[in-house]
Amino acid sequence: MAQNQTFIEHIHNDLEEIRRDVDVIKHILSEEGKLSKSAKKQLEEARKTPDSEYIKHEDLKKHILK
Repeated sequence: MAQNQTFIEHIHNDLEEIRRDVDVIKHILSEEGKLSKSAKKQLEEARKTPDSEYIKHEDLKKHILK
C-alpha cells in the first residue's frame, strides 16, 4: 500500500508541475499574444521527448487501481 501512496504522490507532483507550466503558458499568451523565446525553447524540448518516456494512461490506471 505504501508503494501505491508513493506512486500517487509522484503523479500528483507531476500534475502540479504541469499545471504550473500551463499557467505560465496561458499568462504569456494573454500578455503578449505569442510565445517568448524561452517558452518556445521549452516547447521544442518537450516535443523532442519520445513518447516512450511517458506512461500510457491505461497503464497508469491499472497501476493505481491495483
